[in-house]
Amino acid sequence: MAVRYDVIVVGGGHNGLVSAAYFARAGARTLVLEARDRVGGAADTSSPFADHPEIKVSTYSYVMAVMPPSIIHDLELERYGYRIAPVWGASHPLPDGSAIQIWNDDPKRTHDSIARFSKADAERYPEWQAWIGAAAAIVGPLLMQVPPRVGSLAFGDLLKQAQLAWKVRKLGMRGVADLTRLFTMSINDLIDAWFESDAMKGAVAAGAVIGAWSGPDAPGTAYALLHHSMNDVGSGALDAWGYPHGGMGAVAQAICRSAESAGCEVRTRAPVAKILTRDGRARGVVLASGEELEANVVVTTLHPKRSFLELLDRAELPGDFVADIERWRTRSGTVKINLALSELPDFRFAPGTQLQEHHTGSLNLCFSSQYLERAFQDAHIGGVGSAQPFVEGTIPSSLDPELAPPGVHVFSMFTQWVPHSWSRAPHREELEAYADRILDLYDELAPNFRRSLIARQVLGPWDMEQELGLLGGNIFHGELSLDQLFHMRPSPGYADYRTPIRGLYHGSSATHAGGGVNGIPGLQAFRQARRDRALHTRA
Repeated sequence: MAVRYDVIVVGGGHNGLVSAAYFARAGARTLVLEARDRVGGAADTSSPFADHPEIKVSTYSYVMAVMPPSIIHDLELERYGYRIAPVWGASHPLPDGSAIQIWNDDPKRTHDSIARFSKADAERYPEWQAWIGAAAAIVGPLLMQVPPRVGSLAFGDLLKQAQLAWKVRKLGMRGVADLTRLFTMSINDLIDAWFESDAMKGAVAAGAVIGAWSGPDAPGTAYALLHHSMNDVGSGALDAWGYPHGGMGAVAQAICRSAESAGCEVRTRAPVAKILTRDGRARGVVLASGEELEANVVVTTLHPKRSFLELLDRAELPGDFVADIERWRTRSGTVKINLALSELPDFRFAPGTQLQEHHTGSLNLCFSSQYLERAFQDAHIGGVGSAQPFVEGTIPSSLDPELAPPGVHVFSMFTQWVPHSWSRAPHREELEAYADRILDLYDELAPNFRRSLIARQVLGPWDMEQELGLLGGNIFHGELSLDQLFHMRPSPGYADYRTPIRGLYHGSSATHAGGGVNGIPGLQAFRQARRDRALHTRA
């Protein structure tokens, strides 16, 4: 007979683990099934350098942000090893040996840094922050709310739509107009109205294209900047941007230990081949091994194309839902590069290899907003990796000595762009050449960069798809474009973490609030099952 559980969670990434931890703490007999040999998905720590096993890197995702304190508190993550070293801000080095630096909590130093490029920009930056902050204060709490079924005429749905409109009214006519601009404008059009310095525009625009298959000229890119600016999701200030001690894998391990302490069973090397259904209701899963497992509730945290087009019979799903999932865009041209360095970079804007403040923040490669657009067009139109790629670079070992021996450092690079079609094949030689161009650019900014290189790991879209199931290599399980946000994520009528199959819930990053290691989709899948009293359903 098939083994029976109350809840089966398909996928042991951070969202799956968060969901499972909540179910287990609610008293449900819960099982997590993970295809890989370890949990965490993109929240992973590894030792990729064969000759230097003592050096650890955050393999894919590389920084923590946007995790609500309520999740950290509810799951007692700090008790299970969750520790974050906050990042002070960002440096944007330039070829002439200067740099724009943005401090998170030091407006005077930020003003003085920007003023070296433009006094007008330095004066306007606080206004910009206040303007973005006001919009984020309205939109941020929506990340923790279930999107309404916009367009539905059912009384309950109309009531939720009215409640949302009532909240937005607080913005006033001008505020609604500003919010409309943020959701629809390109980041370049937006910042052209605010700033005059090319360097300043580059520093601001960089935050709008992280993980996106679009350059800063594309309409809608301003929203991504807003997403990264949110500092409150309605449950208190968000956990700070920072490096987790032990790398990103330590975050997954903390969540996993929390789940297991509540009685959750976690199985790795257990790929799911099929989600079982009967009479329109989820009944369990079949593993690739042929083993059947039963459950009243199934939560999938896999990419929606995997969940609904491969693990289910399409005939069981509404045709329009299937069409939406088939059309779900999940392109990406991101490349993750992990470096081991024998010493800290000796940047020309702040010479010295001794540990300095700028080493503990991000060190980005983006000289202007036009630089960003050219980098994208190389991949989009030219069909090659960017000649001068965009990089968000961090040195987590500057704050976490667990990652490398004394004197050795890990440089983590989240880079863009290569053609999104590179998800179909490894493209090893092209990726290595792309990485070489990045090293050359950093070497111009910090002349000791190349000679300090001990080892490197280059992971492209193909690696992310094959290893993590991130189709197209997209870190968000789906592009953050206007037509794939909020009530549209991943399909109109099914943005509430429910699916067309009763008892089957969807908690992947392709749902609302997905993107970043925040756990919100996993939490919301649990909440919806609890609202539906699904745990009390018996066959």
